Amino acid sequence: MLPSVTVPGLSDGQCVTLIGMAGAGKSTVGRAVADLLGWAYVDTDHLIEATYGARLQDVTDALDKETFLDVESRVIQSLRMQRAVLATGGSVVYREEAMRYLASLGPLVFLDVPLGIILERIARKPDRGLAIAPGQTVEDLFREREELYRRWCTCRVIGGETGIGETAQAVINALDGRAA
Repeated sequence: MLPSVTVPGLSDGQCVTLIGMAGAGKSTVGRAVADLLGWAYVDTDHLIEATYGARLQDVTDALDKETFLDVESRVIQSLRMQRAVLATGGSVVYREEAMRYLASLGPLVFLDVPLGIILERIARKPDRGLAIAPGQTVEDLFREREELYRRWCTCRVIGGETGIGETAQAVINALDGRAA
C-alpha cells in the first residue's frame, strides 16, 4: 500500500464529497481519491440500495422523483463519519438541507464532465438509477443541475478526458488550492 497524501487544510475530522452528474466518474474517482488520502470510501447510492435492499434503479423506479430526493436527503443527513471520501448521487444537489449537511462535513468537489461524455457513459449503463422526471431528458438534467453543482462546490475539477489517477490527483491538487 502506498503512503497516504497529506493535504494542508484538510483535517482528519472531515470528509471530501464528490458531486456531479451521473456518469461523471464520482464513484471511480472517489475510490482513487480515498486511496491517495488513506481514507475510507463511501458511495451514497450504495447506502440507499442497502436501506431498501434493492438496486438503485429499482428504488428510483418505485418512487416518484420528489420522494426519491427526500429519501436521498435523509440518507445523506444520517451519515456520521470522518476521514471519508463520499461519492454522491447526481441528484443530491436538489435538497438544500442535504447539501448544507455535506458542506458541514468538509469540502465539496464538483467533478465537471462534458455533456457528450456523460451521455456516452449513461448510454453504456442505462440502469444506473437516474432520478429523472417523466418527459425530462439527460440534457435537461445536465443544464438544470450544472448551476446547482457550481453553487455548492468548494472547488471544481474537470474530468472525463484524463485517466482515473490523473483526475484523482487533480482533486487532491484542487483541495490543496492548486489548479485542477
